[in-house]
Amino acid sequence: MSTLDTLPGSGCGLLIIDLDGAGSHPAAGRLSPTAAAALDPDQVRGAVLAAESAGFHAATFSDPELPDTAPAERPDAAAAARLDAVQRAAFAGPVTRSLALIPEVDTVYTEPFHISTQLASLDYVSNGRAGWLVAASTSAADAAAVGRETVRGALLAGEAADSIEVGRRLWDSWEDDAVIRDVSTGRYFDVDKLHYIDVETDNYSVKGPSIIPRPLQGQLPVLAPAGLLAPEAVAAGAADALLVSAPASGLLAAELTETRVGLLSGPAPGGNAPALIAELDVVLDARGEAAAERLAVLDGHTPWQSPRALFAGTAAELTELLTEVLAVADGVRLHPAVLDTDLEELSRLVLPELRRRGLLAPNTPDATFRDQLGLARPASRYAAATAAAAPTTAAGTEH
Repeated sequence: MSTLDTLPGSGCGLLIIDLDGAGSHPAAGRLSPTAAAALDPDQVRGAVLAAESAGFHAATFSDPELPDTAPAERPDAAAAARLDAVQRAAFAGPVTRSLALIPEVDTVYTEPFHISTQLASLDYVSNGRAGWLVAASTSAADAAAVGRETVRGALLAGEAADSIEVGRRLWDSWEDDAVIRDVSTGRYFDVDKLHYIDVETDNYSVKGPSIIPRPLQGQLPVLAPAGLLAPEAVAAGAADALLVSAPASGLLAAELTETRVGLLSGPAPGGNAPALIAELDVVLDARGEAAAERLAVLDGHTPWQSPRALFAGTAAELTELLTEVLAVADGVRLHPAVLDTDLEELSRLVLPELRRRGLLAPNTPDATFRDQLGLARPASRYAAATAAAAPTTAAGTEH
């Protein structure tokens, strides 16, 4: 297990916030004062700096979804055209120091070669603070856009696992010291330290090395929704963390416990189990208005049909819930209903109390995302294979 793997009762973990436009509720743009500036870089900068200042360990960025009404009818018309997740994460890289940046990238309708190179570049831009939130679209519109049939079930899981495997191999295709910048010979890299991955899976055929040197972290941490990948893929190390949801907030702790027991008794019992991150939608009492009233107004525009557990209540009640959840989880990802409003309450009332109770891992400037998860930096599999295949010198020979 990772060194952050939480035993019941230890209760020290990561807090992640989803910075999805104006908020995670589909009608958030109607009530957010910054929604109209969706393409303004100051909005992205302000959101990530506010999250970092509040003490969050990481932020996720989701890709845009179709608006609930025609753009001309919305006060946040620009939200339908906002920049994609990787672009926003890359912009946030140079303006933050401790916040891990985790864009959501689809594995079904995006080629793994492009995914791996974009994320490797993000790791350099963020100085080793990048991650990959794996998504697998079941949208008929997404399939039609690339001329494919909609993928579901076991085929969806297989494509996602294959995409992750190809991406990981491409990250390993450059050895750590492949870039030599030898001015005297005019060589930028050592060709012997680039490796052809030559992968054949049910879904992809990929040869050759990446076009980007190995990421600063070696391998970016990969987060995936629990249940997306087959148990065999999880046991083989496809994901470094699983996002765990539940039908209701009161069921989250039990769901986390059940998931952990399943991992420890699965295809590779006692192996390297991924960290578990709880998923939670959040609506708080704020600015003199009760959470239930705020939610009713939002749902009056567009009902929130989310697969995640929902919490609506006071900051103190949320703190108690997170205390319970962090006793059995490695972290929690919060989805604020309206980002401006709910992040303010989280920053002012929730995170300070959780830190006072000693429930949160420390925030360390310039730490990599692997550092935050307690993961060692792995060696390139191809460098290790080359070293193992190299002829050994005779015992006692000087060289």
